[in-house]
Amino acid sequence: MCELDQLNEMGRVSRRQFGAIGAVAGLGAAFVPWAAANAQAAGGLTETMVSFPATGGTMDAFFVHPAQGKHPAVIIWPDIAGLRDAFKAMARRLAAQGYSVLVANPFYQDAPAPQFKDFDDFRSNGGFQKVGPWMQKNTFDAVTGTAKAIVAWLDKQPSVDTAKGIGTQGYCMGGPFVVRTAAAVPARVKAAATFHGGGLVGDEPDAPIKLLPKTQASYLIAIAKNDDAQRPGDKDALKEAAAKAGRPAEIEVYQGDHGWTVADSPVYVEAEAERAWNRLLNLYKTAL
Repeated sequence: MCELDQLNEMGRVSRRQFGAIGAVAGLGAAFVPWAAANAQAAGGLTETMVSFPATGGTMDAFFVHPAQGKHPAVIIWPDIAGLRDAFKAMARRLAAQGYSVLVANPFYQDAPAPQFKDFDDFRSNGGFQKVGPWMQKNTFDAVTGTAKAIVAWLDKQPSVDTAKGIGTQGYCMGGPFVVRTAAAVPARVKAAATFHGGGLVGDEPDAPIKLLPKTQASYLIAIAKNDDAQRPGDKDALKEAAAKAGRPAEIEVYQGDHGWTVADSPVYVEAEAERAWNRLLNLYKTAL
């Protein structure tokens, strides 16, 4: 799951920083790429909160897509603070590139989204204590079943091009969910990206690294520098496993700490986040 030790080490975002995050879907001028993308896309996208049956309850999710046409679907698995404005902004930016994007609520079995306004709200209001029991419900079987439910729902949407593969991307605890999704519906999921994903390497039979042979996806695995410092062998293990499974995989350590790609994270690094974003777009362009 998520690397809680890394998250606990994050400094809190100041009031001044969060004051700058407000205007456009929770993100403002302090995060220019996200704010600009949301403003430019506002007139050309259709978005709504949706719900549908999933493992153990009713999934609530944010769904955004171009107003016209059919487009490849993308599933976003958020980090430990859940579905919130930062991930809605990310989805809008991706949809503006020609994708039908669903941001899942990973804690739908316990509470509708948003559980937290932003990452500072998570840190300030007992987020770790609240989500601990929720995270325990995201077992391998539960995530696998939920992934199948999401794909089935997406494939019924008029805005989704079912002739194209599905992409999925995950952050922090969402990293393992990406590989589980690719293994759950291999015929549909053709691209998978994890950003500072925790728990990708392990000895358990259902560890993400052990699932790669069951997938048909191409991978982008973007590793945080402090995660790599703690587990320097993981990147090599992932490269070896991907090669043995015959799965194309771009695996790289980025110059940002755990959480660096999420705009409301206190360790957000714009330059490296943008570089990772461009690699994500390349993955989807080539694999979907």
